[in-house]
Amino acid sequence: MIKNMQNLAPVVFILIATTLEVSGDALVRMAIYKHTGLIRLALMLAGAVLLFGYGFSLNLAPVEFGQIVGLYITTLFIIWQIINFIAFQTLPTPAIMIGGLLIVTGGMIITFWRH
Repeated sequence: MIKNMQNLAPVVFILIATTLEVSGDALVRMAIYKHTGLIRLALMLAGAVLLFGYGFSLNLAPVEFGQIVGLYITTLFIIWQIINFIAFQTLPTPAIMIGGLLIVTGGMIITFWRH
């Protein structure tokens, strides 16, 4: 049971980190392209806080980054598509879906291939 929880911890940190990273990036993008004045400034500051939270939470994961990089990239791609749809109402194109399948496949190979 404890071993399974130790394996779960990096996944939780990765989910938090990727969600913060992509959300922060989306806020900065909205600030740059859709707003001006104080709203732009507020969105940029909020984005900066989320991006800091991403770096902080990822570095709290109880494993070396090199050990989870495949899972991180896979999760980042998936979360990116979800946030892209929520924030910008944009569905992935066929090219993104095919490329994403390659990203997810590669990430799973990196994560689970045992030498």
